[in-house]
Amino acid sequence: MEKILIVGCKKAMDDVCIGCSRCMVGFNRRVGEFERYDKDAEIMGLLNCGDCPGATIVTRLAQVNLWNKPMNEIPTKIHIAPCITDHCPHSEILIKKIKAKAGIEVIEGTHPYKPNDIFA
Repeated sequence: MEKILIVGCKKAMDDVCIGCSRCMVGFNRRVGEFERYDKDAEIMGLLNCGDCPGATIVTRLAQVNLWNKPMNEIPTKIHIAPCITDHCPHSEILIKKIKAKAGIEVIEGTHPYKPNDIFA
């Protein structure tokens, strides 16, 4: 079974996205980058980048594994949310850090529900 961790922008997750509902709806409907999963896949967590410029993302990823290992809830895939892939000025370095340290597949993108003017 796939265990999916979604990584998003701290500022967007705290102030704009209202509980990251677009990522959750996209996953539940299996649309966008979530089309690849069958009904048995689960979201095991939502993680923010740690704030600009993502200096703590590697530590935060390690904490996910540390805190969830006793429950056998370790992510098997990481999805980078559109608030990072499409709107973060630090996205290139942030995604590079995640891919270098994750040890699992990292997918850039989640849902297709991207309003063009929400981050303008």
